[in-house]
Amino acid sequence: MALAIYRKYRPATFAELIGQELVVTILREAAKQDKLAHAYLFAGPRGTGKTTTARLIAKIANCERRAKDEKFRAKGEPCNACETCAGIDSGNSFDVIEIDAASNRGIDEIRNLKESVRRAPSSSRSKIFIIDEAHQLTKDAANALLKTLEEPPAYAILILATTEAEKIPATIISRTQQFYFKHVPLRKIAEKLEKIAAAEKIKVGKETIDLIAASGEGSFRDSESLLDQLIALGEDKITLETVESLVGKVSFRKVAEFAQLLLENKLEESIKTLSEIYDGGYNVAQFTKDLIQYLRRTAVLKYNPKMKELFEKELTEDNVSKLIGQAKLFKDEHIALLKNLIQAYSQMRYSHFPIIPLEVAIIESLNKKDRPEA
Repeated sequence: MALAIYRKYRPATFAELIGQELVVTILREAAKQDKLAHAYLFAGPRGTGKTTTARLIAKIANCERRAKDEKFRAKGEPCNACETCAGIDSGNSFDVIEIDAASNRGIDEIRNLKESVRRAPSSSRSKIFIIDEAHQLTKDAANALLKTLEEPPAYAILILATTEAEKIPATIISRTQQFYFKHVPLRKIAEKLEKIAAAEKIKVGKETIDLIAASGEGSFRDSESLLDQLIALGEDKITLETVESLVGKVSFRKVAEFAQLLLENKLEESIKTLSEIYDGGYNVAQFTKDLIQYLRRTAVLKYNPKMKELFEKELTEDNVSKLIGQAKLFKDEHIALLKNLIQAYSQMRYSHFPIIPLEVAIIESLNKKDRPEA
């Protein structure tokens, strides 16, 4: 069975972990000094590298070459060549236990974990416990975990990963080293997807790659899984139309073109284009969300051109140029348009006719008839 793209190209070293520079710097330094903590809390959006980082710690704690080669240990990385590293990569290590708290959230499961913690590693120096979706642990389970976190055996490392850090009890947080993972900029995700496509000998245009990356909404895993689906079609080239059809999401270019119509107050053309998007089977709620984000960026550039530097970290050079050009068209009156679109988005998510709130918002915002002249 072929290995999934996100697993095949999962970072094998801290150097390959993209978008989490501060986390990497601190953990790599701890690895160099052999000062790994006994308990960690990794929090942040899905697909940003939390579980991958947990596995990197597992490899560093147990890497056979690091144990024998002091010079190599100073690099702060696993060797990825020894039997222990290979076992962790393949998921066959008995000393790395991964628990999904979403389906194993009760006190009985935590009691089993406590029993497992008491047993020494079978073949490695350290025993690693990775608890994913840790915020879903029940109150009793969280309380049962406290003692283990407070006084774990010297060979044990517990790593909690969560997308909702605010739901983790303070008593647990205080017993861990906390690292907060951030959303990865679209540009960095796109760059990795380009490398994967090249390695897989698949032709993908720049605009198509950008759409795949944007569809992941800051998650490497989601973007790579989508690319995997597209590669599974068996074509040697992935087209923009194929991606749009699969995800129901239009490209940045089409959003920009529609925004241009709105900013130029072209009501009839806007309604016609919107109807074509709806009839094309695209997700209108997602389109509205993308449109709001696009217009928000044009507004920000209108009132603070220096924000260009931030957007250049998130978007391609061509896309930033489009935003800068349209920011010149943005007027104070378009703030009302943006507010109407936000209101429409909140309504359409629960409507059987999602296009109607969007049409009404556009008509109310652009219709100049019967308005008193300034």
